[in-house]
Amino acid sequence: MNRALRAATMGVLLFSPVALAACSAGQVTQTATQLRDQRGAMAEVGDLNLRAITLASPEDGVYEAGDDATVQLAIANPGNEDDTLTGISGEGFDEAVVETPDGSGSGSEDLEIPAGSTVFVGAEDGPTITLAGLDEELTTGEAVDLQLTFENAGEVTVRAVVTTPDEVLERGEGFDFHHEEAEGADEEAEGAGEAHG
Repeated sequence: MNRALRAATMGVLLFSPVALAACSAGQVTQTATQLRDQRGAMAEVGDLNLRAITLASPEDGVYEAGDDATVQLAIANPGNEDDTLTGISGEGFDEAVVETPDGSGSGSEDLEIPAGSTVFVGAEDGPTITLAGLDEELTTGEAVDLQLTFENAGEVTVRAVVTTPDEVLERGEGFDFHHEEAEGADEEAEGAGEAHG
């Protein structure tokens, strides 16, 4: 091997780790370590932080007109003063019903948000907000705008989107195009037979 070729080979071998290290730099981006809310809208009003605002996925994949939809969200109150959700309004439903785990609140819209705590609405054993009597059909990705009124923090409008189901829903029976083609072929064959007969 001559000196020029040997020098070029050594240069490539020495340069390779630097090149490979440079290539890997793009794999660990700043956004790879940033956390974001995976589901639902977010909002802030006064001292309150509202996170993961959604409508629960309907059992059959669609809310029909007249159905009730369940709101899911987390309301964090990092402040030093208790607050209360006193009203929920919007278009697309008859009324919003708030119920607390002790069974109180039927038809009420008051929900306590204690200072230094987070209230998980729609979680198991937590308070619930139900949008009763939807005006029209809603399916995954569609939304309802809600105006939430808090005693101290004030008002905020949020968009609650119908979430994607956690489980894959079974599809209905698909249309059999081949069956129709086979029928068409049979009819053509019969027509051809009659023409020759």
